[in-house]
Amino acid sequence: MSDLGRLIANRYRLVERVGRGGMGTVWRAEDELLGRHIAVKKLHVPPHLHDDEVQRLHERTRREARSAARITHPNVIVVHDVVDDEGLPCIVMEYIPSVTLGDLLKEQGTLAPGEAARIGRAMAAALRAAHDAGVLHRDIKPANVLLGHDGRIVLTDFGIAVETGTPSLTRTGELVGTIHYLAPERLRPGTTEPGPASDLWALGATLYQAVQGSPPFQRGTPMETAYAIATEEIPPAGNAGHLTPVIEGLLVKEPERRMDAHEAERLLRRAAETNADLDYPPTQVDARVRSTTQIPAPAASPAAPARRGRKRGRRMTLWSVSTVVVAATITGGVLWRGSGDAAPPARPSATPSASSSPSLPPVPRGYHLEQTAPGVSVPVRDGWTSKSLPGDEVGYISGLAGLRISVVQFAGGDPVRHWQETEEAQTRRDNPGYERARMERTTFRGRPAGYWEFTFEGRVRKYRAVELAFSGTDGTQYVIFLSAPNEQWNRYRPVFDTAVRGIRLA
Repeated sequence: MSDLGRLIANRYRLVERVGRGGMGTVWRAEDELLGRHIAVKKLHVPPHLHDDEVQRLHERTRREARSAARITHPNVIVVHDVVDDEGLPCIVMEYIPSVTLGDLLKEQGTLAPGEAARIGRAMAAALRAAHDAGVLHRDIKPANVLLGHDGRIVLTDFGIAVETGTPSLTRTGELVGTIHYLAPERLRPGTTEPGPASDLWALGATLYQAVQGSPPFQRGTPMETAYAIATEEIPPAGNAGHLTPVIEGLLVKEPERRMDAHEAERLLRRAAETNADLDYPPTQVDARVRSTTQIPAPAASPAAPARRGRKRGRRMTLWSVSTVVVAATITGGVLWRGSGDAAPPARPSATPSASSSPSLPPVPRGYHLEQTAPGVSVPVRDGWTSKSLPGDEVGYISGLAGLRISVVQFAGGDPVRHWQETEEAQTRRDNPGYERARMERTTFRGRPAGYWEFTFEGRVRKYRAVELAFSGTDGTQYVIFLSAPNEQWNRYRPVFDTAVRGIRLA
């Protein structure tokens, strides 16, 4: 029986499964007492385990919660509680809408050195705080780094962490962790429990992978990988740029000579600042200027010529999965047309309507630029197919995922207010199972914008969608929209982030 909708500890309603790992499943849940979204991690208990093994799993879950709870730092996941559910412990944590660094690298291949430095600096700060609190993580890797949609970078999954002064839950001869990120001292026979330096090695391996595309000692089998880690020299990181000294310092084989967290954080901060004007963060919707700035009221009066085309202006473009093939991949989107006073869609003027960033990032590997309207180009994933959509819009599809770019003219307004006003009457009506995840005012490249993320039910599966709407001074409106099957969201979300980051305006 599915856990969807179950109430845990008479308080936490399971709403959506957002992740699954070796030790547990993570759910987005509703805290019915405080009315907020949280994350609940439920323990997995494989069948046919002996009682002592089950007890070890229970204790490991409790230690995960205790370890994370000992650390107070913005780059470490916040643990709220540990509760019991049918005899199994569940960890209640903060919910962070995000993509993992691991998923981003799978989709994008590599990161620019400045962006890798920005992420690495946050990881080093988290490790410094953990080590100062007497906690070793022991499983640092890209999959355990959350890149929040709001710009926050968070280290998570302390499932095999160990606290200073506590007995080990690892059996003699048992090796815990992920082989590609294990430090050499952890692979040597007779080695005592690892120290903080082992976490720093894993940070170095993660940064190496971020800029090079694969871990430094990846081989065909775990045994060959372990041998390479223990004996071979680190391959040069040709793409590392200013990160090179940090990566080399973290991947020193002797733990006593390895760079510590304080020095790593200092050098990573310097590397991030050095590249600040060259590398625009690819994982966020301009998080550096995200704010709650109100969009000015519409400039047009009720009698203005913008009222022509009123019927079309009222239309919310909501494609249903059950209607057309293209809609199955570019689905659930709401094209912001204003508050009923919109003119028919028109091509943007030659005058720039929203300033481009002075230092746009290069098109990532695996993407190419597509012109979606005169003077407007966006990076699109290689292999995605172009489709013409109603209203002179352009879409790109891959499987059941779709990216849509819209350029329209209408009489200004507040997109969030408009979304809120039509949410119940139109959005929920036309999208079965609609649930809002986030809706907020923000800015994009210094211009007012709206951000909307939601889920809905297709004919045979659940979908998630995200939309950014921003405006220019001449009334031109730009909408970037992505939808994809909810269970594949982490795979496809970077396509939206890359389009937002790299949109080029005339």
